[in-house]
Amino acid sequence: MSQHSLRAYVFLDSMQPQLAAHICTTCRGYFPVPGVASLFIEIAPGMAIHKVTDVALKGTSVFPATLVVERAFGMLEVHHEDKGEVRSAGELILKHLGAKEEERVKPKVVSSTIIRAIEPMHAMIIDKIRFGSMIEPGQSLFILETEPAAYAVLAANEAEKAANVRLVDVTPYGAFGRLYMCGDESEIDSAAQAAMAAIAGISGKEK
Repeated sequence: MSQHSLRAYVFLDSMQPQLAAHICTTCRGYFPVPGVASLFIEIAPGMAIHKVTDVALKGTSVFPATLVVERAFGMLEVHHEDKGEVRSAGELILKHLGAKEEERVKPKVVSSTIIRAIEPMHAMIIDKIRFGSMIEPGQSLFILETEPAAYAVLAANEAEKAANVRLVDVTPYGAFGRLYMCGDESEIDSAAQAAMAAIAGISGKEK
């Protein structure tokens, strides 16, 4: 592999409505709509993500929603209604990096917590910092932390497919990815199970 390190390669075949809406509240690029195929790439060093973006945009018709360069890593999201375009963008990026998909870092769950019947003041604090749905007192809250960070969106997407829950917030960049979801207790249990299974099902190299 080249001097670039492929940390995360996350392909979503169909972005779920709440995740798409959340990205629209935070992104500075082109808004995704529900049902589009999406690719999240996370690499090191961070500034190299700009060349990755250039390769994807010159070679395909994908749209970039999020481009983040932070202290150590860079993250890019691209999407298109045609899955083939997104797959092609991924292939071009991997070729540029001199990497294969299976050379990504195998994700791990750093922490996972379910808070049942959340207290009103706790709910208020979370509602002040979220970009998604508000959590109401008495609901259950699922919190997941992943490494690498970009895999938090995979957990969010699969949890939304599996259960009737609300996406409170998701952060797919930085040292760790973080996901907050709320809902009735039984639905949160189902969402958590789906999220954890999605992370466990990703192959890659041990860090």
